[in-house]
Amino acid sequence: MPIKLRIATFNLENLDDKPDQKPTLGERIILMRSQLLRLNADILCLQEVNGQETPNQPRRLLALENLIAGTAYAGFHRVSTMTGDGSQVYDERNLVILSRFEIVEHQQYKHDFAAAPCYKKVTANPEETEAKAVTWERPLLHARMKLDNTRTLDLVNVHLKSRLPTTVAGQKLNNYTWKTASGWAEGFFLSSMKRVGQALETRMFIDTLFDVDEDAMVVVCGDFNADLDDVPVQAIRGDVEDTGNDKLARRVMVPCERTIPEPSRFSLFHHGRGVMLDHLLVSRSLLGYYKGSEIHNELLHDESVAFGTDVKFPESDHAPVVAQFELPDS
Repeated sequence: MPIKLRIATFNLENLDDKPDQKPTLGERIILMRSQLLRLNADILCLQEVNGQETPNQPRRLLALENLIAGTAYAGFHRVSTMTGDGSQVYDERNLVILSRFEIVEHQQYKHDFAAAPCYKKVTANPEETEAKAVTWERPLLHARMKLDNTRTLDLVNVHLKSRLPTTVAGQKLNNYTWKTASGWAEGFFLSSMKRVGQALETRMFIDTLFDVDEDAMVVVCGDFNADLDDVPVQAIRGDVEDTGNDKLARRVMVPCERTIPEPSRFSLFHHGRGVMLDHLLVSRSLLGYYKGSEIHNELLHDESVAFGTDVKFPESDHAPVVAQFELPDS
């Protein structure tokens, strides 16, 4: 039988279950569970899944379990990012992969392929006397799925650093106000460095997969916090136009969204403008089985405008993105 495969990515925007949060988890579930059902995904990659604590228990993804309760996803295989000792999930912004197919291998990577660069801030007050490591906060999450007796799929779930500037000592009046434009610019530069660093590490990791098999079926998806032609996405794509090396053509990662008409090609609204920050990039070997993509952005709201708060819009401010494939009998 052919394998029909729907792969989706969705940033849930700080999915949590705190006692005093507004909107409540229940209010969010009312709107968001139907989004998950509509995706009808065989493999679902999630970002911004917060962990919850209960007495004498490791931190767990209880809010997510409530969200997917009663759906097919509740019975899927599941892996997520974990703290360094592997004992529990992170407090905030976990990556999660849910799969109808068996996950035979998984791992998370942070500075395993790209070491943290060193940088001395130039606007910090007090002045920095030596360079310090610039580390990114989130790892990438890799899982290998067994599609049938002969074929596997390698999937990488990413959440690259946001565009919000990184704090620089002595350069902020409060959480929302910078003291100088130069301080803001350096904070923006630092966030860009982290975002491109994560992209570099992702590209280096998937090259290890292609080193073993240049026909490997690979997917990189998630919230890139970058548009299609921004540097982080370009770095992961590795187009021949950029490398200048035709011998790397089989290693190019192809954006599925290009088949969606440009007026509908956005996964987030910011200041009234649609931007595409959530992507599904696939290897050429998988592209041969590609059937189409969807961006479920019909009800997408703009939280950057006045009164566009989470209370008014309990759903995520990101739209889910899904790509469909059909693999013939092996």
